[in-house]
Amino acid sequence: MNAPFPLTAPCVREADLRQPDEAARIEAFVARENGNLFQRPAWLLGVEEGTGQRATGLLAEKGGEITGWLPLTEIHSPLFGRALASSGFGVGGGALSSSQRIAHDLCRAAEELAIRRSCSGVELRGGDAPSDWDVTTDSHCNFEMPLADDDEAQLLAIPRKQRAEVRKGLKTELEVRVGTSEADRAAHYAIYAESVRNLGTPVFPRALFDAMLARLDGDILTVLHGGEPVASVLSFYHDGAVMPYWGGGTFAARGLRANDRMYYELMLHARRRGCERFDFGRSKTGSGAYSFKKNWGFEPEPLSYASWTAPGAARRDVDPNSQQHAGRIALWRKLPLPVANRFGPWIARGLG
Repeated sequence: MNAPFPLTAPCVREADLRQPDEAARIEAFVARENGNLFQRPAWLLGVEEGTGQRATGLLAEKGGEITGWLPLTEIHSPLFGRALASSGFGVGGGALSSSQRIAHDLCRAAEELAIRRSCSGVELRGGDAPSDWDVTTDSHCNFEMPLADDDEAQLLAIPRKQRAEVRKGLKTELEVRVGTSEADRAAHYAIYAESVRNLGTPVFPRALFDAMLARLDGDILTVLHGGEPVASVLSFYHDGAVMPYWGGGTFAARGLRANDRMYYELMLHARRRGCERFDFGRSKTGSGAYSFKKNWGFEPEPLSYASWTAPGAARRDVDPNSQQHAGRIALWRKLPLPVANRFGPWIARGLG
């Protein structure tokens, strides 16, 4: 076990997720406290296995019992620098604790850990943070709503204009396939890689998706036209909710309404699996994805993100909408797909 941090309360220490018993204790704590998917050690370890970014975290304990947990990914990138993220490659995270004081103790310990690891700062994607941290509540929103009781009710729950698009997709000769086979994974990765290239974003390593499917409850839903995959999404299941996480479509998908069909079919599939909620995930406030989710009847819920920057360090900038990256994104969109797929994973594993 690691020694307690010398400058913080003695009950806070760094966790050792490579010890199965330690990881299991934390998994139980996250489940007991209704934590999110990104606070689970399994998420952190999947990220480490798939990208090489180190899984760690800070534990608060009292009398041998866990009272707080801050999941962390130590991200290192030659292009984007070093940082501690809670949680890496996730849209959520932050401290899970029984009190605000413990959450703040964990954040202070994260400051010390960042300095010790030569990181520029700490990024929290949720949870409480000390008042002297930078907090934003207007950059991203989450979208979640209950699933309906049956297929027809689910269709009728979609607002009229978007429902018409789904109906067009239902009338098109499309095949829907769900699984985690090598064929499912290969089809998904090809579609996802093309989709993010078109958005000007490097694709994540295929190993990340494989690692997450191995460690978490997830599957891939793919829509095919004439036997050819045109839209696909890798989703996770956690605490009664389905979360479509990495998805996309080809250029042909839009005209076929394959993406509309895909999300509707995922709603039906998730309900049959026993899910009660559809978590459409986060989107940048005011973005095209933000409007798309509102069109489905989801109400935006502002997210609170916090960050701390080490003294003398520059704040890490991985926001694709920042002016700094505008030229790079425009250039990436023009790359031939084989070139983007070759160099994209090397860049993307450092985004976190």
